[in-house]
Amino acid sequence: MSVVKTNEPQERPTVYLTRKEHFSASHRLFNPKFTEEENLATYGKCAYPNGHGHNYEIEVTVAGEPGKDTGMILDLKKLSDLIDEEILSKVDHKHLNMDVDFLKGIIPTAENIAVAFWRVLCPKLTAGRLYSIRVFETPNNFAEYRG
Repeated sequence: MSVVKTNEPQERPTVYLTRKEHFSASHRLFNPKFTEEENLATYGKCAYPNGHGHNYEIEVTVAGEPGKDTGMILDLKKLSDLIDEEILSKVDHKHLNMDVDFLKGIIPTAENIAVAFWRVLCPKLTAGRLYSIRVFETPNNFAEYRG
């Protein structure tokens, strides 16, 4: 009995594909149920009335099996276009508390932003499955949401 060897794996593996994007925005961390003193104690300088800004970075990771014909889970250009249309065009150079409809009434922490981005992107994804969204406020501070 002879064994035929190929370069293709016997089982199609799950692969994680990530697209990184950037945007700049301002926000204020503030809970209207708290007093000014409670907000300052909770959020520090992030609660200042005029807000503050970040150069955000987001990572959108999609999981799936590469297609036999294309070798791709999905076209990264299409993923980039989707992120741009559904997220970046609405948040870039905006005040997240005041200018972004899908963040209205939400304290725009990195954690809440990651969840909101998931809710926007997940139903729009046509290939693969949304695995995670990371939102970096700074190079050292980020939140990750996995649905």
